[in-house]
Amino acid sequence: MLSPENEAFLTFWQENREKQRTSLRPLLVGMSAGFAIGVAILVVLESGWDTRAVMVANSRLSSFVLLLAIILLSVFMAFIYRKFKWETQEQRYLELKAALKREENSVSKQPYNK
Repeated sequence: MLSPENEAFLTFWQENREKQRTSLRPLLVGMSAGFAIGVAILVVLESGWDTRAVMVANSRLSSFVLLLAIILLSVFMAFIYRKFKWETQEQRYLELKAALKREENSVSKQPYNK
């Protein structure tokens, strides 16, 4: 027997699995994670924590390329996060469906005792 939480997830996922595949919320969470990494890189470069890295970045790297890299990193993180989130929920759904099927098969194969 499945827990009420798992049963609620099964009904939710049956109704919303296609909507969740193209949902914006996971995309925005992943994008904000990418921007956070980009901001951390900018903070390290601007703080002068590693003077050699700052010198190399200033001599070889234009600000346009750095901003483009941060945007590309953010979009990539957003895409990967949304795909990962959907796949983990789909895996959970398939596992719960298999458990329900096993349970139904085991109940139907039990001998009838009077």
